[in-house]
Amino acid sequence: MKGIMWAMLASTLWGISGTVMQFVSQNQAIPADWFLSVRTLSAGIILLAIGAIQHGKGIFKVFQSWQSIAQLVAYAIFGLMANMYTFYISIEKGTAAAATILQYLSPLFIVLGTLVFKKELPLRTDLIAFGVSLLGVFLAITRGNIHELAIPTDALIWGILSGVTAALYVVLPRKIVSENSPVVILGWGTLIAGFLFNIYHPIWVGAPKITPTLVTSIGAIVLIGTIFAFLSLLHSLQYAPSAVVSIVDAVQPVVTFILSIIFLNLKVSFIEILGSILVVVAIYILQRYRSDPSLE
Repeated sequence: MKGIMWAMLASTLWGISGTVMQFVSQNQAIPADWFLSVRTLSAGIILLAIGAIQHGKGIFKVFQSWQSIAQLVAYAIFGLMANMYTFYISIEKGTAAAATILQYLSPLFIVLGTLVFKKELPLRTDLIAFGVSLLGVFLAITRGNIHELAIPTDALIWGILSGVTAALYVVLPRKIVSENSPVVILGWGTLIAGFLFNIYHPIWVGAPKITPTLVTSIGAIVLIGTIFAFLSLLHSLQYAPSAVVSIVDAVQPVVTFILSIIFLNLKVSFIEILGSILVVVAIYILQRYRSDPSLE
């Protein structure tokens, strides 16, 4: 229960962060390039500082081989950078609630990649999860009317891409995370992403008007949605297995929906809610039976 509670806290913090991100992207009209440069650079510095306090010179262990360096850079670019960018653009073009549901499909993309590239036969529950998730996304995105989307088409495309990149975010660093502290790997990955984002768009170029509201919002995204959420998730793994913790991820889209309705005046229909619930159920089925195929 202690592990589940810490995992729920992490998912809740990510849900809050997604809602604040919609406020920043739409109400504050903050460009993605500038926002991502600030977010990744500041988060990377903070995470590496935490890693240095915990592990000292051990934070440089990942640079001992070219293979580890290549995996770290791939994680930073194709995992972190790509996921942060696609998720933010999906929110900017649509809503945080829709973007979160689409990104929540990442376990499906992981399993699909395993089936395609490793030539594994799917479990019966895989097929059920795929079918339920497709129905859920259809209902959530169309409100049951195939001729009308609840969100713009580009928001849908960016949201699906955020699900794909979220899968890469999980898969790419597995080997180096097993050999190093997760905080250190996330710190280096985020710092590298921040450095690359700043090469493309330095934080001092085209900066928006800095207001207390903007500083508070970005601070909340960096601290709540990156630092505190990830540390809470790591802490939860000390008390519960990853299979149990991953199922609690369902809290994130629920929190985002509730906060979007309360603070961002999101209007949702019963069909959209039903579709979102089906997506959560599909991912639960997938993770539950993938973690223990004997249950099938």
